[in-house]
Amino acid sequence: MGTELDRPYRKNLMSHGIIYMGEEEHDITIKNLSINGALVELHSNSEDIDIKYIFNTLLVSTILDLYLPEMRLAGEAEVTRVDMDGDHILIALEFKNMTYDVDKEMNKRKVYRKIMPGLGKILLNDEYRDFTAVNVSVEGLMISLAETIRVKAGTICPFEFKQLDLEGEAKVIWSDNIPDNRTLMGLQYVHMENKAIKGIPRFARQQTA
Repeated sequence: MGTELDRPYRKNLMSHGIIYMGEEEHDITIKNLSINGALVELHSNSEDIDIKYIFNTLLVSTILDLYLPEMRLAGEAEVTRVDMDGDHILIALEFKNMTYDVDKEMNKRKVYRKIMPGLGKILLNDEYRDFTAVNVSVEGLMISLAETIRVKAGTICPFEFKQLDLEGEAKVIWSDNIPDNRTLMGLQYVHMENKAIKGIPRFARQQTA
């Protein structure tokens, strides 16, 4: 028989955050939190966002992106339960792929980068080369190449990343040769065939004076 000792400790709190669900960002309040997950209350000004909308969205995927700025957490969580508490929608989340202390990188880049391994191609030094994405944002992506490549910062390169249906040109912001004869490269979108980048939240930090 299960006891309270079997359940991870949950701390009650009223912290705020954002989830990315149904191609939209939604404000949430954290009702309680444990090392494994959180119970959140969904906030929306739209009458179309109801429990039926949530269940229809979860038919596509139960994994969503989550950002908790006060706790410096960001990443992926799985919806394990959806309940109604009066007029309020409560969503139980289980952490799946979370990163702690994201404030430094978020402040530097201004937007969230989602870890998304996937294959693509990029034209470097007059030759198309295969790459593996490391992370992706609405402004650019970091890629890994299984060879040593030297490319000047500022070089404009055609590329494609089928997982997000991205195709166009990107600027090399930085590149770094690392052990095992591999190259890491940071790219910024310049000219895109499909300007609407779906499946990636912005989670932009609010700038203060």
